[in-house]
Amino acid sequence: MTFPEPGITTLSVSTPHPPSPVALGLGYLAVLPFVVGALLVWVAGAGWHATVSQALSAYAAVVISFIGAIHWGFAFPQSTPAPRLFVWGVVPSLVAWVAVLQAPRIGLLIHAAMLVTCYLVDRVAYPRQDAAAWLPLRLRLTLFATVSCLVGAAGS
Repeated sequence: MTFPEPGITTLSVSTPHPPSPVALGLGYLAVLPFVVGALLVWVAGAGWHATVSQALSAYAAVVISFIGAIHWGFAFPQSTPAPRLFVWGVVPSLVAWVAVLQAPRIGLLIHAAMLVTCYLVDRVAYPRQDAAAWLPLRLRLTLFATVSCLVGAAGS
């Protein structure tokens, strides 16, 4: 049995497989706050409307930040990662932060545009990282989240 030398970390990089049932379930569970938030924007009473709209915007920002961070995860195991992975990994969170600072109607439109932009970037980036098998799930989740942001914006 051999052990790595102290202070040396070994990484095992394998080709990602399609999303597991757990990943699928958690992905779909993650769209639930989008759908519920968009619906609540339309049915919440006047006293709750601003809170619900802001909550939907904040959740969108969290998810968009997560989507961007995946690119850092792609870069970590690489010996010389492309700087674009790190740069792009930060851009979505910065845009989402600006969106949260806007009135919910404007912020949710920015979030919707950012979700679509992230997906379009990922259509190019995922195959380069051997993660193309995740794109169908990304598309479905992006559609739910984007439509929810648009519905929420329309009701704000």
